[in-house]
Amino acid sequence: MMELPEEILKILEQLRLHHELFGDGLPMIASENVMSPLAEMMMISDLAHRYAEGLPGKRYYQGLVHYDVIEEMAFSLAREVFDAPYADVRPISGTVANMAVLMAYGRPGGRVIGVPTQAGGHISHAEFGAVGLRGMERFDLPVDQRTGLILVDEAARKIREVEPDLIILGRSAFLMPEPVRELSQVAEEVGAVLWYDAAHVLGLIGGGVFQHPLKEGARVVSASTHKTFPGPQHGIILANPADEEDEKRLRRAVFPGVVSNHHLMSVAALAVTLVEFKHFGREYASQIVRNARRLGEALYERGFRVLLPDMGFTRTHQLLVDMREFGNGRKAAVLLEKAGIIVNYNMLPWDPPNRPRSPSGIRIGVQELTRVGMRESEMEQVAEFFERVLKRGEDPARVKEDVREFKRDFRKVRYCFTPEDAYELRELVRIN
Repeated sequence: MMELPEEILKILEQLRLHHELFGDGLPMIASENVMSPLAEMMMISDLAHRYAEGLPGKRYYQGLVHYDVIEEMAFSLAREVFDAPYADVRPISGTVANMAVLMAYGRPGGRVIGVPTQAGGHISHAEFGAVGLRGMERFDLPVDQRTGLILVDEAARKIREVEPDLIILGRSAFLMPEPVRELSQVAEEVGAVLWYDAAHVLGLIGGGVFQHPLKEGARVVSASTHKTFPGPQHGIILANPADEEDEKRLRRAVFPGVVSNHHLMSVAALAVTLVEFKHFGREYASQIVRNARRLGEALYERGFRVLLPDMGFTRTHQLLVDMREFGNGRKAAVLLEKAGIIVNYNMLPWDPPNRPRSPSGIRIGVQELTRVGMRESEMEQVAEFFERVLKRGEDPARVKEDVREFKRDFRKVRYCFTPEDAYELRELVRIN
């Protein structure tokens, strides 16, 4: 057997350690999830080597006759699962989907208004992100500095004052539904497109447990496909196009606008996940929300400053927790990581926007723990691990051992077709 170069051995060792960290730990990053074995198969298929531009049947490359069937299925499945008149599965990430929306409906020198970053607005919504890349002027929607929720009456006044091209709802720190119905009326009044970034709540929308923005007045929805929706790292656009020309505008904004090749293996993995979500999505989404609320309660009962206790903490997969009693969110997140608990530090609504590295809080997501079979009772134990590390000051290394033992029974991906079936199918489709 050929001896491998030192560099490759180092890469393999780091990969092994990475798998150990997440396999033995509690992954609670709100923007991550794990695919099913069937979807993973698509990522290592020959599609990973191939290239496509355009739409099925209208390609600039040959050799795509079989892939075209898969992509057509992905378009159709996306419309069905998300109950949307229009869907495009070609954006290669959530941010690229956002760039396509901006290309379709924004203009250099135009105006956009959205949730401020410290209240959870995504970085691509900011002037230093995709909005700035498009050359647009950015304004903040007024929010309650305690809760981060949009102040609807003040927001309506600000929208009338600014007269933006685009109004962005949806965010990356996402606890409660947005006032889509209320602000859609103002959007129509000023001639703005109401755009909803559903990256974090896409699976909850598809599972029928969260607001459906297209049914409440949004024109277009963008999202990534790997958070509460447990697919590949990819993007999607859903819409209620105003007319045929509006639909063409969206299509052209994706290609040739912001995407050339659209990662065919990811589209296939997305198609598989969409099929699985038809069968398991409602059950999965419901359990995510139940787990998040129970974890919020359990942390609050242990003295943690969980946001929005008077509103039940959350209606999504997320929790936001004020960590200033432990220094700041970054210090708390680093300490938790040493115990095998993976969260991210996060700005809270009252934080100054220029201090993202030392924010007040942490953001917690339960969608991945739910994906491997955890339920409300396990959330009690998870809260106890937080308490042991942060409140009791136990040695994180000792807690990490108990986390590893606890995680032993939660290794298999659930809410999908059985792993055994997937491994048998490898031979059928000749994936080595």
